[in-house]
Amino acid sequence: MKRQLSIEFLFQVFSLVVLIIVVQSVYVTLVRPRANAVLEQQAVRLAEDKSYVPERSWYVVVRDFEQEACFVLMFWGLAILGFKAVELNRERNLLDADLMPVAEGTKILPEDVRKYARRIEALPDTVRDELLPRALLSGLHRFAATGNINDVSTTTQALCSAETERLDSELSMIRYIVWAIPSIGFIGTVRGIGEALGLAYQAVEGDISGVTQSLGVAFNSTFVALLLSLVLMFLVHQFQLFQERLVQDTESYCERKLVRNLAVHPGN
Repeated sequence: MKRQLSIEFLFQVFSLVVLIIVVQSVYVTLVRPRANAVLEQQAVRLAEDKSYVPERSWYVVVRDFEQEACFVLMFWGLAILGFKAVELNRERNLLDADLMPVAEGTKILPEDVRKYARRIEALPDTVRDELLPRALLSGLHRFAATGNINDVSTTTQALCSAETERLDSELSMIRYIVWAIPSIGFIGTVRGIGEALGLAYQAVEGDISGVTQSLGVAFNSTFVALLLSLVLMFLVHQFQLFQERLVQDTESYCERKLVRNLAVHPGN
C-alpha cells in the first residue's frame, strides 16, 4: 500500500510538471499569437467601420493567464482520475477471478481455511494488497480463529466500509482542484474589473476599448473556469460512483463465495 501511494505521488508531481510545460507551449506558440492577431484585426475593422460587431473568438476567450492555469489544473485532475481509474479497473477484474474455487455443494470447515488462504497468499504482492484478496483473507482468518460465520460477515463488511472511507479520502486532491479552478477564475474576474476601473478615465474621454478589453478578461476567466469545473465535477461524481460500486460488488462477492459456503461442525 505504501509503495502504491509513493508511485501515485510521483505520478502526480510528474504529470503536473509535464502538463505545465505542454499547456504553456501551446499558449505561447498557438493561443496567444492567434488571439493577438484576432484582436488586431478587430481593432482595424472597428477603426474603419464603427458599426462593426466583433465576432467572439475562442482564442481570445482563453488567452489569459487565469484560463491557462485552469486548463493546467483540469488536465491534472483528469490525469489523477485516469491513474485511479486504472487501479480500480484492475481491482474490478479480480471479481471475475476464481479466488475461492469452492465446488458446488462443498462447505468450508475451519480446518479447511488454510488451504484456501494459501491460494490467496500465493498471489503477487501487488494483487494481494487489493481489496478483494484482503477481504477474503480477513474473513478466512477470522473464521479460523472463532469458527463463527457471523463474525466473518461482520469482518468483511467492516473492511469494505473502511475501504470506502479510504477511497473517499484519497479524492481530497481532486476536490481541491475542483475548488481551485473557479477560484482562479474569480481572481481573473477581480483583475479584469480592477484594470477596467483603472482605465475609466479613457472611457470618459470616449475611448472604451481598454475598458471593454479588461471587462472581457473578467468575464472570460469566469466563464472558462466555471465551464471546466462543471466538466471535472461531473467526472469526479462518476468516478465516485465507480468506487462505491466496486466496494459493494466486493462485499457481495465475499458474501456469495465465502460466507455462504462456510460451515461448522455440528454441536459447535
